[in-house]
Amino acid sequence: MHRLEGKIALVVGASKGIGLAAARTFAQEGSTVVLAARHIDEKIVEEIKASGAEALAIATDVTDETSVEHLVSATLETYGRLDIAFNNAGVNAARHPLAEVSIEEYEQTLAVNLKGVFLAMKHEIRAMLQSGGGAIVNTSSVAGLVANYSIGPYVASKHGVIGLTKAAALDYAKHNIRVNAIAPGPTQTEMFQDRQAHEPGVRERLEQATPMGRMADPMEIVWPAVWLCSDEASYITGTVIPIDGGRLAF
Repeated sequence: MHRLEGKIALVVGASKGIGLAAARTFAQEGSTVVLAARHIDEKIVEEIKASGAEALAIATDVTDETSVEHLVSATLETYGRLDIAFNNAGVNAARHPLAEVSIEEYEQTLAVNLKGVFLAMKHEIRAMLQSGGGAIVNTSSVAGLVANYSIGPYVASKHGVIGLTKAAALDYAKHNIRVNAIAPGPTQTEMFQDRQAHEPGVRERLEQATPMGRMADPMEIVWPAVWLCSDEASYITGTVIPIDGGRLAF
């Protein structure tokens, strides 16, 4: 349907998993895509261009404001405006009871998962104000809505993403900037594969705890984000959509 026809879209955390799937899908839906991550394979950019879309990769450290500011300013210099942002960069949870979490683990988790979203939104919103509005979607987690065992910093960071999302939505609703979040449940990504390598049996446990009896495919997370970024969701802001196979229905 080309829901994003003619839009300039920024995908933060676009090197793999949900972010990479989102970059490809945003392009398929008609947008120009700027891919941001610490490291982006140029083959991905060439693949998107070969499909007929315009794409650009910019190396970005979401924990560093200078890097994030450069990302947004380079987008504006190249394309003149920013219409859509999908903030998806994140790190997985180190699994320790709270009293065993090191300060380094805590600070790194919040730096990427929460500070990164704050910095991204700060500069994305400034860009969108210049062009009359836009749509932002932040990736939280079901752990941003309910807690789980032994991942305190991750839970805190993802709850924080939802708080920032709602605060920004209120601040900028009158400026035609919509800010929403998605809250994925367990999803088959490279990040989860890394977890499986260190936590045997985790997939089976998660599937048993999910009413639909399976994990999500990345595309099942991407399509709600596409919809929230599109004009079809023009009256939705400050909302969090769980995409969890029914886990939160208990």
